[in-house]
Amino acid sequence: MITVKPFNALRPTADLADKCAALPYDVMSSDEAREMVKGNPYSFLHIDKAEIDLDKSIDIYDERVYAKASENLKKLENDGVYINDNDKKFYFYRQIMDGRAQTGIVGCASIDDYIENRIKKHEFTRADKEIDRIKHVDICSAHTGPIFLAYKDSATLDEIIKQETAKAPIYDFVSEDGVRHTVWRASDKSVDDKISEAFSALDALYIADGHHRAASAVKVGIKRREENPSYTGNEEFNFFLSVIFPANTLKIMDYNRLLKDLNGMSVEEFLKVVEEKIGTVEEYKGDGPCRPAQRHSVGMFVGGKWYLVKFYDSICNADTPVERLDCAILQNNLLSPILGIKDPRSDKRIDFAGGIRGLDYLEKRCNEDMQMAIAMYPTSLDELMSVADSGAVMPPKSTWFEPKLRSGILIHKI
Repeated sequence: MITVKPFNALRPTADLADKCAALPYDVMSSDEAREMVKGNPYSFLHIDKAEIDLDKSIDIYDERVYAKASENLKKLENDGVYINDNDKKFYFYRQIMDGRAQTGIVGCASIDDYIENRIKKHEFTRADKEIDRIKHVDICSAHTGPIFLAYKDSATLDEIIKQETAKAPIYDFVSEDGVRHTVWRASDKSVDDKISEAFSALDALYIADGHHRAASAVKVGIKRREENPSYTGNEEFNFFLSVIFPANTLKIMDYNRLLKDLNGMSVEEFLKVVEEKIGTVEEYKGDGPCRPAQRHSVGMFVGGKWYLVKFYDSICNADTPVERLDCAILQNNLLSPILGIKDPRSDKRIDFAGGIRGLDYLEKRCNEDMQMAIAMYPTSLDELMSVADSGAVMPPKSTWFEPKLRSGILIHKI
């Protein structure tokens, strides 16, 4: 049984929502954020990356950064830029990118469902990144960026989304990257009750994106439980802000690889080893870059040419869902044994590029600082959920979701 509850949202006024909404804090550098907020005092990056309002000499993890974030959030509220909804409600958030729409329910998920693995994970988290968001959530006393969750099947939730989004929205704007963002507020309490009841019939939710934010929110909840030993479980710190989408409406983009060298081999030697160990190698004769059309294949750009590599069946029929992933097959049969990249998390000879950058970017990097690029076929939602159901984790850089959920549209105060 899954617990998801409505909440009292802190949210921007309708005329300023487009100026407040911001990309997640972890998709840009501090310098990039400084450029992005120029001329916009309402951008939520002033809260999520508050170092942009301090001297550049101050470390981004300095306590003054979190204090500034809290100060900036309170100022936006005191100035009337943000208002508090008096009633606990669910919301609906639609994004349209390149003609494709995805619509999720915005509510608060239970930290107990996370702790007891009913909210399933597929990535490891890093302690330093957790500590940063733990401090941010705790000092701001708010969840400022939603966790991106998915559910497998619920005809009831799908129908509620359809009915409620046929009504007038509270926000509707297009961000600077061309993505349309539309938000609705649940029309009455009976709808809120139906949503909670429908979620309670599910066995699991899945984290699509936002593992560090989720882990941090949960740890703040645990911290506050320890500080309040008589807690009832109904306090807001027992829940974290989420947007929960039907899995069949989501799209995972490719997450591509870039290699600095061929581990001492010439291009000819490397391609020969690939054909001996990995799969068939065919020079690509089509127009533009080689984008693989099916799983268990990759495009390789090396020596100024694109090649299509189709993996041999013998290396694809592994026992576990993780080992059957293309990124795992690549790591276990090429990157580690042939190119000597044992730990892709820390090895400086490998870099990664989300599919949003396009394959032309891979060629560009190979003309600048890399020797080879590998274009991946995207991991599917079914593969992600199978890994999560097995209790395993995905290899690093397995999934890239677009569009990114905007922060600063709906905030959960704890």
